[in-house]
This record gives sequence, C-alpha cells and structure tokens, in this order.
Amino acid sequence: MIEDKNQSRTALEKLGEFGLIKHLTKGFELTQESTLKGIGDDAAILDFKNQKTVVSTDLLIEGVHFHLSYMPLKHLGYKSVIVNLSDIYAMNAIATQITVSLAVSNRFPLEALEEFYEGVRAACKMYGVDLIGGDTTSSTTGMLISITALGVGQEKKLVYRSGAKENDLLVVSGDLGGAYLGLQVLEREKEVFKVNPQNQPDLEPYSYIVERQLKPEARKDIVELLEKLEVSPTAMIDISDGLSSEILHLCEQSNVGCNLYEDKIPLDPTVISASEEFKIDSSMIALSGGEDYELLFTIDQKEFPKIKGNPNLTVLGHMTDKNEGAHLISRNGSKIPITAQGWNSF
Repeated sequence: MIEDKNQSRTALEKLGEFGLIKHLTKGFELTQESTLKGIGDDAAILDFKNQKTVVSTDLLIEGVHFHLSYMPLKHLGYKSVIVNLSDIYAMNAIATQITVSLAVSNRFPLEALEEFYEGVRAACKMYGVDLIGGDTTSSTTGMLISITALGVGQEKKLVYRSGAKENDLLVVSGDLGGAYLGLQVLEREKEVFKVNPQNQPDLEPYSYIVERQLKPEARKDIVELLEKLEVSPTAMIDISDGLSSEILHLCEQSNVGCNLYEDKIPLDPTVISASEEFKIDSSMIALSGGEDYELLFTIDQKEFPKIKGNPNLTVLGHMTDKNEGAHLISRNGSKIPITAQGWNSF
C-alpha cells in the first residue's frame, strides 16, 4: 500500500526533522480559544481558565495495532486521532487539542506521510480539535504512532469509571461487533490477494463493517446528546477492548456487579449476516470484539424516561450488588459469568 511506482517519492532526509514537521503541519489552523500557542515554538501554550483538563495518550504500532496491507494511510491518520478523542469523550469531556508523534522507517516517502496527515487533518476538522505539537523520528521497525489528546470539562460533569451504583441502568450507544467483523473481512481478502493478486475484492456488501474498522467515529455526539437530554451518567467508559472487558472495568472500579441481557445487545443486520458467514456467534463478537468506540455508561433508573426510545441509546441491563458478580443473561434465561475476552495487545 505504501509504494506506487507511478508516484513520485521524496526521501524524508531531504527535508530534515524540522522541515518535515513544518511541511506536514503547514495546513493546520487553530480554532480553539484555549490554544494560545500551537506548533512552532519549544512548547505549546494552553489556557483552560476554570475548567478541568483531561489528558489521554495512545501508542499504535505497525503489525500490532494496524496492518498497512489494507489500512490506507489517510484512514490510519484519521483513526489514530479518533481512538484518542474517544477516551476524552468517555470522561464526558470535550476534546480540544492533540499532539502527534511519528516514527517511520526509510521505506516511507514524504508522500506517504502527507497522506497520513491528511487523515489527521480531517479528524481535527470533524471534531474541532487543534494539532499543537508532536515529534518525528526514524524507526527500524516500521511505523509507530503516539497521539496525546487533551480536553476540558466542568468538575461536576466529569464522569469516571467508579460512579456506578447498584440498580443503575447500563446503557450503550450505537451498535456493537462491526469493527471486529470488518477486520475479519479485510484479513480474509488479504489472504485471497496473496494467492491471486489480480483478484479485486468486492467489499460492497460489507461496507458498513469495513468502515467501522478502517474509519471509526468517536461519539462526541453522545456527550452532546446527554447534555441536551439533561442526563447525568454515573460512570462511563469507551468500548475499545470489547463489551465484556469494559463492563468488568466498570464493575471493578465501582464495586458493583452487573446483569447484562443478551437479547438487548444492539447488532447491525450486517453484523448478524457476517457472523453467520464466518460461523461465529454474533453475541460473542459484541462481547469480545472491541474497537467499536461506542460509549458504555450507567444512569440512575429515574433518568430512564429521558432516554426511552432514543434510537442512539440501548439499555443493556443493570448493575447489581458486588457479591452477585457480573453475568450475561442468555436468551434462554441462563446466567453465564462475564469474563474478559476482549482484545489484548500482549
């Protein structure tokens, strides 16, 4: 995906580190009032006045978190930003700035990095965040991406993983399992391509789940929706590692148990049909797949009328006494202990 014999290739050493950063970031505009100084000095200067600052960092490594055989660099730039912004929104905060650091080997020409930064720029524009700094260096092991996201929130509105109470309702945004199945489709087509490079895959039937993998979105809209509905989540987390893992994080941090109802898990029709095609259980995919970047949160039962019938939100179950533990209530009514089977980079 990186090399195209018909395209010009500009070696990175022609620009040098500072020239490279200047070139890649020249089209980025500052839009946040809190950004007093962005790229171009020894450090950025931010002023959040009386708001609390929220910070999150992610490291993405080629061959572990992404494969460039089917991940276009522009999509990778976009997704790299999204996975960080999602963590900010999971605190019920609003993302404001990011820094981007890259390490690349000499097989990456300037044009490849321009593609990556096009994706970063698209994400910054879509979510209204400023790129305020970062670093570039060389790598002997492919591409490494480190992004830090900053955000702000009012102290009384910030939501932690530790605030869920017994009898709170467990709620999720969107639908689950699509990103994992999109990855399965891409992996399958990669193997077919290896055998027959002339074969062009028809991804049209899988467009929704492939997009969930290659170009996910962070749920800033859900944070704004909850504000508009005057709903105050008691605990919240984003679904990066799979529903089961995230539920266990909430239970552990909040000292509660949970009953999750299998028949309530929201699944897109494409997820159901692809699960049948791959002969995998769709509920298991939703529980263990990860990378959906939906928001999972708890609310007091009295807030239920405010979200009832909202197409963006699904009540999955409720929190219980800690001693009851975390269970999946299957479609036939049996109680199955929830175990953390989400994605693990180690």
